[in-house]
Amino acid sequence: MSDPIKHECGVAFIRLRKPLEYYKEKYGTELYGLNKLQMLMNKQLNRGQDGAGMAVIKLDPKYGSRYIARERAKGAGAVSTLFERVNKRLASLDPVKANDTAWLKKKYPYAGEILLGHLRYATHGKNSIENIHPFLRQNNWMSRNLVLAGNYNVTNVREMYQQLIDLGQHPKEISDNVTMLEKIGHFLDDENERLYHESKSQGLDSLASAEYIKNNLNLENVLKNSFKSVDGGYNMVGLIGDGNAFIMRDPNGIRPNYYYANDEVIVVASERPAIQTAFDLKLDDLKEVKPGNALIVKRDGSFSEKQILEPSPRLSCSFERIYFSRGSDGKIHEERKRLGRKISREILKRLDFDIRSTVFSYIPNTAATSYYGLIDGVYKYLDKWKREQLLKMGSEATPQAIDKLLAVKIRREKLLVKDAKIRTFIAQDDGRDDLVGNGYDVTYEVVKPSDTLVVVDDSIVRGTTLKKSILRILDRLGPKKIIVASSAPIIKFPDCYGIDMSRMNEFIAFQAVKSLLEKEGDLDFLNRIHELCKQELLKPVEEMENKVKLLYDRYTDKEIESEIARLVTPAEMNAEVEIVYQTIAGLHASCPNHLGDWYFSGNYPTPGGNAVVNRSFVYYMEGKTARAY
Repeated sequence: MSDPIKHECGVAFIRLRKPLEYYKEKYGTELYGLNKLQMLMNKQLNRGQDGAGMAVIKLDPKYGSRYIARERAKGAGAVSTLFERVNKRLASLDPVKANDTAWLKKKYPYAGEILLGHLRYATHGKNSIENIHPFLRQNNWMSRNLVLAGNYNVTNVREMYQQLIDLGQHPKEISDNVTMLEKIGHFLDDENERLYHESKSQGLDSLASAEYIKNNLNLENVLKNSFKSVDGGYNMVGLIGDGNAFIMRDPNGIRPNYYYANDEVIVVASERPAIQTAFDLKLDDLKEVKPGNALIVKRDGSFSEKQILEPSPRLSCSFERIYFSRGSDGKIHEERKRLGRKISREILKRLDFDIRSTVFSYIPNTAATSYYGLIDGVYKYLDKWKREQLLKMGSEATPQAIDKLLAVKIRREKLLVKDAKIRTFIAQDDGRDDLVGNGYDVTYEVVKPSDTLVVVDDSIVRGTTLKKSILRILDRLGPKKIIVASSAPIIKFPDCYGIDMSRMNEFIAFQAVKSLLEKEGDLDFLNRIHELCKQELLKPVEEMENKVKLLYDRYTDKEIESEIARLVTPAEMNAEVEIVYQTIAGLHASCPNHLGDWYFSGNYPTPGGNAVVNRSFVYYMEGKTARAY
C-alpha cells in the first residue's frame, strides 16, 4: 500500500491438553507450547509492531507457587525481546533442574499449560507499556484472576464506563481496555459469589468451596452479562486464573478468528496461515468461532462453542482481505487476484484498449497479488481479441500474419523497488520532501515517451506517498500518462473497529470533496452537514443516521476520482495522472464472505459506527483531534 496504515491487533492462544511430561517425551521439551506460541506470534508480525505481550497460566499449582506469568515489551522488535527474556531466564537455571519437568512446572514461570500472546498496533493513542496487552486483573482467589487480550475496538466505551461507575466501581481511565477488563471482571466476581453461596448451602467448607467454584464456573453466563451492551468489533481472549478460558467474537464477525483442536492442543489465532504453518495443517482442518459465539475452554481441557449474543448480519472486515491479513492464506490470495481482475475492464477502457503502448506494474510489496489478477484480466481480453482477429483472417491467414498477431504481449515490468529507509531527521523542511521522494528506486530504460504506465495499489488512503514520492519518481521514466489503479474502493469514512483511519481530514477523498465544494463556492455545505451531525448526536445511538453520507452523495465517484488525481499530482509533473478505484460491487464479488465495507460505503454494522462518523465530522469542524470513540 502506498499509504501504510496501522491495524489492531493479533492474538495467539494455546491450551495444552496433556501434562507437560507428555510433550517432553513426544517432542523432546516440556516447553512445546511456548515454542509454538513464539512461532504463532512471529507468523503474525504483520498485525502489530508497536508492542507485544504474553501470559502463561499453570494448572493445579501448589499453594505458594506462582501460577500466572506475564511479559510485555514495546517497539518493532517486541516479540524477539519477549522470547529473549524468556530464554535468558531458562539459560540461567541450574542445568540439572532445568531438565526436571516437575521442577520447571513449579519454578519456571513460563512452563505452563495455557498460553496467550498478543501483537499490538497503537491505532490512536499512547504506546506505553501499560497499554500493551495482555491486561491482568489480580485477586487472591484463583477463579477471580482475569487475563485479557484481543483485537478489538469498542465504540460505546463512554457509556460502559458510566455503567461501571453506576455499579460502584472507580475505573482508572476511560479506555476500552480498562472498561472491558473491569466489566468482565465484575461479572466474574458475581459468578464467584453465586457459586460460593451455592457451595456453602451444600455444607462445603471454604477450601472445598474454592474447588467447587473452579469446577463449576459458568463462563457462558459471565460473557452474556459482560457483552450484552458492547458495541464494536472484537476477537477477545480471556484466561481465568483457575484454568478456564474463553475466546469471544463480535456478532457481525468483524474481526477475524480461527481455531484448531486435537487431543493434544487447542490453538486460536487471528491468522489462519499462522496456525497452518505452526502445526502443519490443511485449510480444512481449521474452524472459525461463529459471530456472536464464544469458544469456551474448561479447566479440564474440554471445550465447546456457545452462542453468547444473537448473531447479526455477517459483515466481516473487507480490509482484512484487501491488505491486512497475510497473503499466504490461499483464500485471501485468490480474493486479491479477483480484485485485480475486477478492475481490469475499466483499466482497458481508460487505455482505449491500447495494450501495445502500456506498461503494467505495481506498488510493492502488498499490491503484487492484485496486480497478477489485473494481468490475468488483461490476458483474458487479449486472448479474445487474438481469437477474433484470427477468425477475421480466415483462409487468408499467413504464418507471418499469425506470428505478428501472437507477438502482441502484455508488457509487465517491476518498475518500483522499495529502497532502504532514508533517515530524514537531519533535513530542514525544504529538503525533507526530496529525501522522502527517493524512498523508491526505479527500473530505467523500459518506458517509452509514448507509453502509459498502469500501476496497481492496494488502496489509496491519504495520497501523501503518491504525491511526495511515487508519482514524482515514476515521472522520471518519461511516460505520457500514469494510471494508478486501486484494488479497493474509495475510502470515504472513518473506521472505528480497529483500523488506524479515524480522522476525516486525513482522507484524500474528503480533501477532494472539500476542493470540489470550494470550486463551486459552496463550502458552507460543510457547516450544514456539521449541524446535522450535531443533531444526530443528541439522539439515542440506535436512532442515529450517518449524515456524512450527504457530503459524498453530492458527487459521483468519477468526479471524486478526477479531483483526487488532481490533488495528488505534483506541480512539476510532466505525465498526465489518472486514478481508478475498484467499485463496491467489484469488492463484494471478489470477497463474498467479507462484506464489511463501512469505510467505503458508510454503512456501519453497529449503531455505534454512526455515532462515531458523526462525531468524527463534528470534531473535524471544531478543530478537535481527539479520538471519536
